[in-house]
Amino acid sequence: MTQRVMQSEYMDFAKFGADARFNLATSGVERADLADLGLTWNDLALHGPNAGGYAPLKERIAARFGVSAGCVVTPGGGCSFANHLALAALVAPGDEVLIETPTYELLTATLAHLQAQVRTFERRLDEAWRLGPDRVITAIRAGTRLVVLTNLHNPTSAPADDAAVHAIAEAAAKVGAFVLVDEVYRELTFADGAAATAFREDANVVVTSSLTKAYGLSGLRCGWILAPPAPAQRMWRLNDLYSVHAPHVAERMAVVAFDRLARFRARAEAIVDANRAAYREILGGHPRLEQQVFDVGAAVFPRLVGGDGDALFDRLKNRFETSVVPGRFFGAPDHVRIGLGADPAMTRAGLTRIAEALDQPAQ
Repeated sequence: MTQRVMQSEYMDFAKFGADARFNLATSGVERADLADLGLTWNDLALHGPNAGGYAPLKERIAARFGVSAGCVVTPGGGCSFANHLALAALVAPGDEVLIETPTYELLTATLAHLQAQVRTFERRLDEAWRLGPDRVITAIRAGTRLVVLTNLHNPTSAPADDAAVHAIAEAAAKVGAFVLVDEVYRELTFADGAAATAFREDANVVVTSSLTKAYGLSGLRCGWILAPPAPAQRMWRLNDLYSVHAPHVAERMAVVAFDRLARFRARAEAIVDANRAAYREILGGHPRLEQQVFDVGAAVFPRLVGGDGDALFDRLKNRFETSVVPGRFFGAPDHVRIGLGADPAMTRAGLTRIAEALDQPAQ
C-alpha cells in the first residue's frame, strides 16, 4: 500500500518560500478588502443554524448552478478542503486514481495521504494543454475508481469543454468510477455573470470550487462541493470527523459576497486583463519561453528553453526580488508558473524582472 504522506511540499513553499517584493507566485486574484463587501451589522451573526450547512449559502450556490440544494456541500476551508473532503469520501486506501499531468501538487499530496494508487495521463504543451478525452478514456481500466481533472487547468489555465468531461465521465461510469473536477479557476470565465459547471445531478461527476481564487475572498474560506445526493450525504457525515461546522460568521459573509458577486467579478477582470496584456507585451514572444497564453485564467505556465524552473526561481529571488513557482511542483521541472492575479503595477514590474533574468547570462 502507498505510504501515507503527511504534508504538501507545494503548500509549504507557497506559505513560507515564495514571498518576494515582486511576488508572481500567487495563484489567485489580489485580495479584496473587508470594505469591499459593504457589510452591515445585520449581515453578521456569530452563531446560527448551520448543521448540514447554512441554508441561505447552500441556496445561493444551488441557484447559481441550477442544482438542488441537497447536492451542495459547504464544509468551509475553501476549495483546498473541499477537494480533500471530496477525495476522502470517494477514495479508499489502495484505490486507483487517474490524474492529469502536469497537475496541482496539493491534489497528488492529498491522494498520497489517503493512500491511493495514482496513475497519470498527459496534457501536452504542443497540444495547447488540451484535455483530450481519448487519451483519458484509454487510460481508464477496470480498477480505476476516480479520475481527477482541473478546469481551468492548474497550472496552465487551459479551458476544457463540458462535452470532453462528460465523455470521460461516461467511460468512467462503465467501470464504476467517479470524475472529480476542480473548477475553482473556471469562475474566472464567467464574464457575463452566468455560471456553468460540468456537474449533473444524475451523473458520476463531482465538482469543487470556491470564492477564493477568482474573487480575492480567501479570508472567507468559502468552498463548496457539488455532488449527487448519496455521495453528498457521505461527505457531510465524513466532515463530522474533520471540522463539524464551518465558522458561521464566515458563512454569513459569503452570502453577502454572493449577492454582490458582480462587483468582485468586475474587479477581478480588470486586474487579470491588465496583467495578461502586460505579460503578452513583456514575455509573450520571449525566445527563451515556449508557451501557450490563454485568454482566460490567472496563470501562465511557460517552458524554459534549456532551463530549469528551480534555478530560475533562485536567480529571480536572490537577484531580482521576484518569485514564481518552480514547475517541479506540478511535475514539470523545466517550467514555471507565473501568476496574473496580483496588483497590476507590481505584476508589470515583476514581469520586467523576469525578462531581465532571462536575457542575462546565468552567473
